Amino acid sequence: MTQQRPLAESLRPATLEDFIGQDHFRQRLHALMQSPNLPSLLLFGPPGCGKSTVALLLAQQSGRTFVRLSAPEAGITSLRKHIQGKDVLILDELHRYSKAQQDFFLPLLETGELTLIATTTENPSFSVTRQLLSRLHVLRLRSLGQRELVDIGQRGTQRLGTTIPDKSLDLLATLAGGDARTMLNLVEFAAGLQPADLEPEQLKTRLPELVFRGDRDGDSHYELASALIKSIRGSDVDAALYYLACLVETGEDPRFICRRLILSAAEDIGLADPMAMPLAVACEQAVERIGMPEGWIPMAEATVYLALSPKSNSAYTGYLSALKEVRANGPRPVPLHLRNASTALQKEWGYGQGYRYPHAYPEGWVEQDYLPPELKGRTFYQPKEHGLEERLGLWSRKIKGLRRHRLQENQASTKKGKAGPA
Repeated sequence: MTQQRPLAESLRPATLEDFIGQDHFRQRLHALMQSPNLPSLLLFGPPGCGKSTVALLLAQQSGRTFVRLSAPEAGITSLRKHIQGKDVLILDELHRYSKAQQDFFLPLLETGELTLIATTTENPSFSVTRQLLSRLHVLRLRSLGQRELVDIGQRGTQRLGTTIPDKSLDLLATLAGGDARTMLNLVEFAAGLQPADLEPEQLKTRLPELVFRGDRDGDSHYELASALIKSIRGSDVDAALYYLACLVETGEDPRFICRRLILSAAEDIGLADPMAMPLAVACEQAVERIGMPEGWIPMAEATVYLALSPKSNSAYTGYLSALKEVRANGPRPVPLHLRNASTALQKEWGYGQGYRYPHAYPEGWVEQDYLPPELKGRTFYQPKEHGLEERLGLWSRKIKGLRRHRLQENQASTKKGKAGPA
């Protein structure tokens, strides 16, 4: 009995004219097909966007002998056998090769003995060695849009000799998430249903439960996390909850999400609401204790709290300002009066002499220098008048006011002493 080919494979475009999507680089693709010398390429993009199809079209158009392999299935020993007598290698999932395995291609590409057309779903800046990446031209493919997926779905229904209502095709395109292969798999499944089940409301209940694709090491992992943090920073609670749901539903490690929330509390809310960080830490502990799937509940609470909190990055920027000084001029010696005199010799050297204990003075403060003399008067922390930091800033401003007053008194006293008796 002959196994029927999957719809996605039977509809794979044989020409560039049949290829749907990737309009942003079609002119470049035409140029590559017309070039007498096909360069080695790396096609980077999400699953189902057409990477393998583009690779096959280029290899076929070149007129040279080629073989297509998948990195997870072909070790270096097997790879050597398959490329014997071949001019072009199409290698899917290049990122699955280790750095040592990727080095196998370096001399072959250097001498022109082999042209490599590789595909990857992971950011090549992190998944491909710098040496190999320098020998490849990178083409980035994008997820397919709604209209493109609907067009692909219509081709699928024509091939299967069936009809699916336009609204139902729109539903399938939405569920496909930019993936042409998923779209055609859904069309193939829907084609086996009764006509009455193809209306959108009925179709929703008949479709298999979709497992949303996660990409913990790829771009979407960082893009979703970045969008979550930026939404919290921008106080958009709805967007923050949306991106949290995206991370949870794609199978993201909840520990990673909690770490992002803790960092957001420290960096973006900061002293405007000092309770934000303890709440974020408590969220991490709650998720660790109750686990998933219910762990989304404390994560949602923390996300909403952080998004609605007043914002201040003064501690964050203050540290960066101090760090800039340290990196530019190095750590300067600590003033002697701030050093602990742990030994008799250190006492002779003047360690701790002249230090004033703030608690021995009214309001727990006394004028003295803490920064190294070279940095006297430098300001790294700039308080913001947001949330509770405004109250904290009052004390800071009061101290600075007292310092200015004492400085003016000292300057006036010095001038009077220089002037002498009347």
